[in-house]
Amino acid sequence: MSESGQRAVPYYCPFCASEDLFPAGEKHGEWECRSCTRVFGLRYVGTRGTS
Repeated sequence: MSESGQRAVPYYCPFCASEDLFPAGEKHGEWECRSCTRVFGLRYVGTRGTS
């Protein structure tokens, strides 16, 4: 995910594996799959520390 405020782009729908994805909604990270008509969200959780 970019620090510049751009959207992180998923490559495949997590439900049907289609690549027919478009940004959805006003919130950052919301995506619409036009193949299976589902809307889903992605969010950045953080980085894993090396312990």
